[in-house]
This record gives sequence, structure tokens and C-alpha cells, in this order.
Amino acid sequence: MLNYLKSVLENMPADWLNLTTHRLDIYNEDQAKAQFLEQLEVCYRDNNAERDTLEELPTAYDYIRLGHPLSCLLEWSIANLNNTTPENIITFSSTTIPIFAILRTNLIKDQNTRLLYKGEMPKAFDAEALRAVYGYQFELQEVDDLNALSPFDGSTVYISEQNGFSHFDFASHIDFVVQIHAPLGSVVAIGSEQDKSYVSEIQHVRRRETIAMTPANCLTALHAIAEGSSLEAKTTDREASRSLVCNTIQSINDSDTKVLVASSGLSIQYAISMGLIHDAFERYPEKTIKFIVPTNCYGGTNDQARRIAACSSRIEVVDLAVDGDSDMVQSINTALESAAQEDAVPLIIAEIPTNPRVEVPDLLELKNVLSASRKTSTGEPAIEPVFILDQTFCPNVHFVSEDAILSPTKTISYVSGSKFPSGGKCTAGYCIGNKNADSMMEKIELHLKLCDNEATDHQLALLAQHMPSMLQRIDDAYKNTREFVTFISETLPGAKINFVSETLSEKGFTPSVFSLDLPTKGNTEEEKEAYKRELNLKLINMMISEIPHESKFCVSYGQLKGCYWTIPATSTQGTTKEGDKDYIVRVSVSPQLDLERHKKVFATFVKEL
Repeated sequence: MLNYLKSVLENMPADWLNLTTHRLDIYNEDQAKAQFLEQLEVCYRDNNAERDTLEELPTAYDYIRLGHPLSCLLEWSIANLNNTTPENIITFSSTTIPIFAILRTNLIKDQNTRLLYKGEMPKAFDAEALRAVYGYQFELQEVDDLNALSPFDGSTVYISEQNGFSHFDFASHIDFVVQIHAPLGSVVAIGSEQDKSYVSEIQHVRRRETIAMTPANCLTALHAIAEGSSLEAKTTDREASRSLVCNTIQSINDSDTKVLVASSGLSIQYAISMGLIHDAFERYPEKTIKFIVPTNCYGGTNDQARRIAACSSRIEVVDLAVDGDSDMVQSINTALESAAQEDAVPLIIAEIPTNPRVEVPDLLELKNVLSASRKTSTGEPAIEPVFILDQTFCPNVHFVSEDAILSPTKTISYVSGSKFPSGGKCTAGYCIGNKNADSMMEKIELHLKLCDNEATDHQLALLAQHMPSMLQRIDDAYKNTREFVTFISETLPGAKINFVSETLSEKGFTPSVFSLDLPTKGNTEEEKEAYKRELNLKLINMMISEIPHESKFCVSYGQLKGCYWTIPATSTQGTTKEGDKDYIVRVSVSPQLDLERHKKVFATFVKEL
């Protein structure tokens, strides 16, 4: 196995290390990781590590945040070394969240947990905050002799810091082993006798609240395994990169408030959510927290909020209709009036522009609704809302500057760094608040560190490299997108295109993504919907087959070059309720692409209708 691993590492495709999103045309979500490893096993048995063969392996996961070829290869290698199955080995970039994943699962299962450790727990671990804010219950015990353990009514987790992957201490009465491999991340091994539901539950925590061990760190770990050497992470000047990134973010946002940089967009969103919950628990003990969340926003946002609410009886999710026939401002007003009547703490998450229909609300009306004074049912002043803004589509707009239109409201903006900030080179995300929200950033930072979800050294280096050119890339990509949208509207006037107006673009809203609702036909609504869905795939397949070096079937946005096509209902809205999904084509355009070629292929598609 070690010899084969060496060959794979010598011949692996460059994309395994460098891509943040992979091809959906060779991706089967139901078979995530399993399909990749099944075919890798065939290659292993045939002793075939040719580059062409490795390039044909199916996509392991749609986002590398959740997992990727190198994390799968690492888990497969560790499983082989420890005589277990790869599904029972899960790698994390965080050193604490695998522990939290087990605690969360047992909270839902109403099962006890015993955490054992030798020496010290991970530096970021905070037992008091976990019990008070997350609701996790556990016993914490330092041990010297694993062979002298007594039985325990529940799950026993053994946590240890290691420099290798060849041995997991599954002594008697131990159900899970979490190995800390700082600064690369950690590995959780699930005992073979454990309920299989733990695998999917721990995987889902990795999907929604953190990320897998990064490709760069997985590669370091794999080389250490293959060569039998100790783990040595590449050293970078973390503080220099971080300082440049934070200063750039402040400059882009025209604000000198605190910046936090996380391992992904969902990692920073999780820190924001848990930090604000912690703040609310202290300021407003016993009051209900209302998470007001768009029904059709990015599936990870929607799902994460519901997962947080599932862990506490004090937290409720309120559906927010924002697109199509629904007006975001009116919907927020209704939700805030209801929260005020119940004397609840309102936390609003919203995307501007919205995804996937690229709509921008009337910002003056939004300001008035968010800053309006409201009364509770007893006539007392209602708790003012916090506005958590996902501005990934337009990270150049000044929402948090001192004179911004939302300055009267506590506003925290966050951005997925896998998009424009890094040009698709890493998954890191960041947040920055306005002056009104600055006092809350301390709690958000506490939870970012507690979850060990800060950006890695390599991620910060990539952001430092690419963020200085971000504003120019946004401008260039918008111009390409506007030209493509104009061409499509003239070539296929029956299509409905969702994109910002010229008026909005003059105000700074210059996204490079649009959605396309293709014209359809049929005698019934079912026939029309079926025809449109078939047409969606026909268009995408034509684009990626005719322009394979640029057009990709994946969910990317803000990449350095190319054009990316997806159907939100089957990708970014994966966990959204079926009735709220959008079966339309979402197109994202980069600063560099052969636009004339894309126009030509689209014109051919129209002729074949």
C-alpha cells in the first residue's frame, strides 16, 4: 500500500491540490467518497497509478470544504494502516470540532459522553462554553492507563496528540479516538462496533460547521505516511499574511473595524451565529432567539441555522421569503413585528444580492425596517435585530462603512473566500462588522477559536496573494457578464434572466453571476417543468463539451478564469426544501474567458430549440 501511495503522490493530477470545487458532471452525491474510493481500490488492485487513470476518477465531493481526493486518499491510507474501513476515518482541519461532532450527535441521541485525554486537551477546548452555549453534556477525565478503564454508560472518546497515523488506541471501553495532528488538523476514528449513523452525523458536522483537512495539509500528511517520516508542516509568515489580508478587507469595506478570517464561509458563519447566541444568552437570559433565514438561500446557510436550532429549545428558525413574488423588506418587517410581540431576540441572515435570482432589495426601505422602533406585547421596547449579511456575490459594496446605509443597525458582513477573495484557490472566509456591531466581535472571535476554525497559514498566504487584485477582477468579470447577458436576451428573448439592472450596477452592485429561466413548452405544468429541466442540462452539456477548457459544470463563482454552470436545486440548494428549490441555470462568468466562443455556442443552442 505504501509503495502504491508513493506512485499516486508522484502522478496525482494538479487539480487534486489546487481546485476548491470539482466537476458535477462526474459527481454522484449519493456516492460521495465511496465512489471515488471504490474506483481507487480497483486501481490499487491493478497497481495502476497512471496520471490519466487518476484524472478519470469520479469527483469525491462537490466542495473540497467537505472533502476532496486527497482527504479521501489520506483516510484510505490511515484505514489500511489500522485495519479498518475508510468510512470510519474522517479528517478535519479543526482540532476540536471532531470532538464537538460526537458531542452534538450524542446530544441529539440523548446519550452520555466521556472525554478522556492524556497530558492536555487541545488548546482551543473550552468546557464551560460548550456546556453553556452549545448545550453539550460530558464528563472530562485525564487518564494514565487506558487498560484500566471502567465501563461507561454512553460513548467514550479518547483524545491524544500524535505525530503519526499508524496506531489508534482502541483499548477496551473506547468507542472513538480523536488524534490531534497540529497544525495540520485532526483525525477521528470511529470504532467498528459503533452505530453507523455516527459516520453520517460526523460527516455532516464537517459539511456544515467546518472543513476537511485542507488539500495542502493532507498532502503533507500523505508524504509523511508514504516516507515513514515525522509530520512537518510548511512554514509561512502567518502574521504578515494575516495583516495584509485584514488591512485589505478593511480597505475594500471602507472600515477600520475588526476583521476575522476563517477556514471557510460556513466556518465564519458558524462563529457569527454561535457568538451572537452567546451574546444573547448573556444579555437576554431566558428569552427566545429567532433565527430569521431565507427559505431558498444557499443550502449550507439554511441547514446550519436549523442544525443550531435543533440543539437548543431557546432557538427557533423563522422562514424568510426573499425572492420572486416575495419582497425581502416586507418579509423582514413581518418577521421583526412577530419577534417583537414575543419579546424575542431577532437574528437575520440574508444574501444581497440574493442567490440564485440575484435580487437587491430597496436599501432605504431595508434600513427603515431594520432600524424601526418596535414594542413588545406588553408595551416595552423590543430588542433590536442583528443583520448578518452574506455579500459573497458583491464583496465590493460598502455595507459596513461608518456612513453606509445600514449603519444604524448592528450589521455583520461575511464573504466566502473561495469566490472572489482567493479566485477559487482556497475556501477561507471572513467577516467584518460595522461600528454598531463591533462590540459583538469579541464573542464571535471566541467561538471561531473555540471551534479551531481560523484560516490556515496556507489559506492566509493565498488570500494575501489574490485579494489585492479583487476589485479589478470584480469589475472585469462584471463587464463580461453584462455583455453575455445582453447577448442572451437578444438571442433568446423568451428566456427570463435574473441579473442586476444598470441602475443597480451604477450603485456598485456588479456581480458576475446571473440565473437563466429558459423558455419551455408542454400541455401541463408537469410537462413544462420536465421540458425545462431537460433543456437546462442540454445547455450545460453543450457548453462544457464545446468549450471544455473554460466551461465547467460546477458551482464555482469568482474564479480567475472560465465560465461555470450549475442548477441550484441540485447543487447549492441541496438541503433546501423541495418547494423552495430553483430548477434554473445559474451562470458565473470570470474576468478571463473566450466570451465570443461562449456566445457562438449559445447561439447554436438557440438554433436547435
